[in-house]
Amino acid sequence: MVAALSSRAIRPRLLPAARTMASLFGHVEPAPRDPILGVAEAFAADPLPRQGQPRRRAYRDDDGQPVVLDCVRRAERRVAGNLNMEYLPMGGSAKMVEESLKLAYGEGSELIRDKRIAAVQALSGAGACRLFADFQKRFLPDSRIYMPTPTWSNHLNIWRDAQVPLRTFRYYHPKSKGLDFAGMMDDVKNAPNGSFFLLHACAHYPTGVDPTEEQWREISYQFKVKNHFPFFDMANQGFASGDPERDARAIRIFLEDGHQVGCAQSYAKNMGLYGQRVGCLSILCEDEMEATAVKSQLQQIARAMYSSPPVHGALVVSIILNDPGLKSLWLKEVKVMADRIIGMRKALRENLEMLGSPLSWEHVTNQIGMFCYSGMTPEQVDRLAQEYHVYMTRTGRMSIAGVTTRNVAYLANAIHEVTKPN
Repeated sequence: MVAALSSRAIRPRLLPAARTMASLFGHVEPAPRDPILGVAEAFAADPLPRQGQPRRRAYRDDDGQPVVLDCVRRAERRVAGNLNMEYLPMGGSAKMVEESLKLAYGEGSELIRDKRIAAVQALSGAGACRLFADFQKRFLPDSRIYMPTPTWSNHLNIWRDAQVPLRTFRYYHPKSKGLDFAGMMDDVKNAPNGSFFLLHACAHYPTGVDPTEEQWREISYQFKVKNHFPFFDMANQGFASGDPERDARAIRIFLEDGHQVGCAQSYAKNMGLYGQRVGCLSILCEDEMEATAVKSQLQQIARAMYSSPPVHGALVVSIILNDPGLKSLWLKEVKVMADRIIGMRKALRENLEMLGSPLSWEHVTNQIGMFCYSGMTPEQVDRLAQEYHVYMTRTGRMSIAGVTTRNVAYLANAIHEVTKPN
């Protein structure tokens, strides 16, 4: 007993590992702050009345409240207590994918009938982009991706983390607050043959600037000449104009011209399923055999990334799109959302013009979708926050979803005051 006590008494006391050795993660620096989240934090910290809220990342109704579509509520009632929540296959819900292809490629598409499209369910549009980026790196390792200037910041993150070399092409023209079509076409022509290009199918984010149908046709022609591959990010189908067919027009033009295309679809905005992360990735192939092979590889990439996609949102989408009554209701509801955004653009422009602004605000109504590139300088944006408690990114990008009939006059006055010539 004495020996045992003595042994314990002389045993050295172990200190926690953190005190005796450097942490393995001590070299990790904080990630750069997301500028959009920084705006949200500044808005939340402002104690004064919140008259203008053009910083929303999701749709709001005219009372500034989040919206759950009635078609979604009805579909959820069918899901509750009636359908199981077991794993989906790696490729996701076959019904949801089938209906997504009809939306993107057309109800009676021969491409769907001939089984030439490799498609899988994805984690919304971002997940679809990431799957494609990994696929691109794995099977075309020497390729690069051209992105518009500007584009959604996460596009850069996605292809960078997939280790695909990034290049840019001219898109937004700051002086006209519209499309730099000439610059874009020069960059398309000068890119190496067979390059990959990321294109926004409609409601370009973050500018809201889209090519006209005639310009899309010329872009498609030049892509054909150069044998470029177009990858469309279609995050706003139906939500941009209120008409899903119209919003898919760019993709349809490229299909008519015989292109192979890729497409990322999302149901965040057009069905309000932001947190459900429901989307689809599709790649048009040469034939059914190639499509089968490509789909199998997409599933393998998904398997290592997240195993299988979530089921609830996929059930909701497939129920809505498979049921004629619910689909008709969805088409009405998505048009209501789009029309409100279009109406607020018109109201903001009219209010600015009634105030006697010497500037042109035509771009506010020329642009489309939930976001608007206002053309304001960083200094003007800072004044908006400091003097009027109105928040947006320092690029001048505002969310029209935060504009309502109750605050549009206040917002217009604030913008007018900070943009008036000295």
